[in-house]
Amino acid sequence: MIHPMNHRPAGLGDPDQANHAWTRFRNLLAWMTMAGMLCAAAVIAVMAHIQGPLHLVTMFAVIGGVGGSVMLAGALMGLAFLSSGSGHDEDVERID
Repeated sequence: MIHPMNHRPAGLGDPDQANHAWTRFRNLLAWMTMAGMLCAAAVIAVMAHIQGPLHLVTMFAVIGGVGGSVMLAGALMGLAFLSSGSGHDEDVERID
C-alpha cells in the first residue's frame, strides 16, 4: 500500500522498513536459539545429575522437546512483533 504523504509503500512494502523488521526478527531468533540451547543443556545436566548417565536418544529428545519448544515460542512471538511493529496489522484494517 502506498502511503499518501511520501508516495512510498508503508509497512513491509517499504524496502528499508522491511529490511529493518526482518533484521530485528533474525536477531530475536538468534537470541532464542541461544536461550533454547541453554535451557536444553540445563535440563540435560539436571537429568544426568538425578538419573545418572543418559542415553544419546534421551539427550536428542530433550534437545528436540525443550529446545524446539523455546524456538517455536520465539519464532511465533517474533512474527507477532514483526507484524505489529512494521505496520502490517494496520494495513489489514485499512480499506482502499
